[in-house]
Amino acid sequence: MATKAGRKPETQLALVRRARKMNRILAETYPDAHCELDFTNPLELLVATILSAQCTDKRVNMVTPTLFAKYPTVEDYAAADPSEMEEIIRSTGFFRAKTNSIIGMAQAVGERYGGEVPGKLKDLVTLPGVGRKTANVVLGNAFDVPGLTVDTHFQRLVRRFGWTEETDPVKIEHVVGRLLPRREWTIFSHRVIWHGRRICHARRPACGVCPLAALCPSYGTGPTDPAQADKLVRPGPFS
Repeated sequence: MATKAGRKPETQLALVRRARKMNRILAETYPDAHCELDFTNPLELLVATILSAQCTDKRVNMVTPTLFAKYPTVEDYAAADPSEMEEIIRSTGFFRAKTNSIIGMAQAVGERYGGEVPGKLKDLVTLPGVGRKTANVVLGNAFDVPGLTVDTHFQRLVRRFGWTEETDPVKIEHVVGRLLPRREWTIFSHRVIWHGRRICHARRPACGVCPLAALCPSYGTGPTDPAQADKLVRPGPFS
């Protein structure tokens, strides 16, 4: 793969070995990594993931108890009064578009899939408001179907790791999918997202306390002094 100036080119085999070692370190660092959206079934997770666009999981989790209680079934969402739903989810931002997506999604699930959220990627991505990222969240966490959740944290970190220079989420998904065993895809996504939220921040990553420092070509992007870096660490749970 391509490398930054001054760095020796890395073979695909070397990249695979480095990627898998980094995944093992992340597994040791975040043994409790999991989806931080609250849900009890595929429908709830699908709705929560739609709401999480441009919004923190913490905020979504504050809204969903009321939403889930008012609309427990696909039929309830499909028949919802948009203005009532908008008021419930207003604090998540883009509430009108999200309301339209949720109602449209529910109507499509009712019409095409008998009221049951489908468990296949090709079906999920046909629903209003559902792209590959949302579909992979639902598949991996509600159906135990391995998938990579390529959100903004994920994209930033795998590029910093030197795993890819791609910027297109689908291409990133395919590149990373070739580096790790399929069974690891879902949990790896959680580990990376947790790392991005806690240590490898967008502006000032806490490089000096990063467990991946020795394997990361972007070491030094943020403070390398442990004392300075430690002040940047954000403890979970999060959003």
